[in-house]
Amino acid sequence: MSDTAPKIRPTRTPAFEERLKKRYAAEKRFKIAGLSAIVFSMAVLVFLLVTMSINGIGGFQRAEMSVPIDFTQAGLSVDPSLQSESETVRSLEAQGLPAVVEFSAQQSLGEDAAEELNGEAWRLVGQQVAEDPSLLRSETEFWLPTSEALASAYAGDGNADLQPLAQQLAERGVLDNRLDLGFLERADATDPQLVGIWGALKGSILTMIVTLALAFPIGVLAALYLEEYAPKNRWTDLIEVSINNLAAVPSIIFGLLGLAVFLWLFPNLRSAPLIGGMTLALMTMPVIVIAGRNAIKAVPPSIRDGALAVGASPVQVVFHHVLPLALPGILTGTIIGMARALGETAPLLLIGMRAFVASPPDGFTDNATVLPMQIFLWSDEIDRGFVERTSAAIIVLLIFLLLMNGLAIYLRNRFEKKW
Repeated sequence: MSDTAPKIRPTRTPAFEERLKKRYAAEKRFKIAGLSAIVFSMAVLVFLLVTMSINGIGGFQRAEMSVPIDFTQAGLSVDPSLQSESETVRSLEAQGLPAVVEFSAQQSLGEDAAEELNGEAWRLVGQQVAEDPSLLRSETEFWLPTSEALASAYAGDGNADLQPLAQQLAERGVLDNRLDLGFLERADATDPQLVGIWGALKGSILTMIVTLALAFPIGVLAALYLEEYAPKNRWTDLIEVSINNLAAVPSIIFGLLGLAVFLWLFPNLRSAPLIGGMTLALMTMPVIVIAGRNAIKAVPPSIRDGALAVGASPVQVVFHHVLPLALPGILTGTIIGMARALGETAPLLLIGMRAFVASPPDGFTDNATVLPMQIFLWSDEIDRGFVERTSAAIIVLLIFLLLMNGLAIYLRNRFEKKW
């Protein structure tokens, strides 16, 4: 055939044009479906956050009454030799501080309103006096929490007989919903006016520390061994299948395991963050192992070959070259596993971390609860105050989750390397 022969161009027949048009239309529909899914997900997320924020605003507030107290006539004093705030408060209680607060409330608010002052109001006055003893030389106005009955009446619920009193006090400007930052500093209580989230938040922090300290190193080392050193035989295949199955096991099964093993070994540590962290570590470890193996497998073989070529030992290849390059992927799996562990309640129910804990834990072996469990317990209460506190606790949980994930993402990006 001659090189100068005319080339035959393909003919775009009507059938071809119709098929091409259908393909373009299908691609356009796919893009629209994907964009719609993203928009719908974002809308649901925004709706959730807005709803929680609106409902949770009241949880960061509480009804308080203004009570002026003239300490110059009370005859109270603070002993400088007392070392702690609790000792100072007990000393003021022995000197008659509760009676002073009650008398001042009766004088300024009336007997009916004074009866609706919270029973622990004097303790808050004592704490402020312990922080600033100079208050005993002056007349000071204190905003003190009301009883739950008056707080509900002020919100429009509860006892209808107290609503006129609440309205009257509000018109006088001595009753108002004020920001309660102490909600972030107190522990659980039976009165929604006095509850706080710090006890559960500290319990969650301690539990997550134990979970991370156990699950991360063991999970990473297991992934390294299975991917780099383990021989390929039926035993390693069985281990791989078992790990994949463990990642899908319901969390309550791990709670049963913690109940049967850890509490049998340490019966005196029931409800402790140590036992809770060990139980959640069992649940988190398979996720880290699977993510770690995938990240290690994604490291190019040329990295290993180059390191071996310049004289690195197999251990140096793994820990100096492979592991640093796989670390971002490993941290991604760790983020997923820790986020799941933070929101779990079922395994912690079985090991007793649903106990009423009135003071924050001081260590890993003290009785404690966690944020999801605290939310679960408050959601069972019928008082309006607990409903608002539940929404506020959910906001705290979401913020804690975002901060924890944000730190993990920062570390992942910090150690990320490109080749």
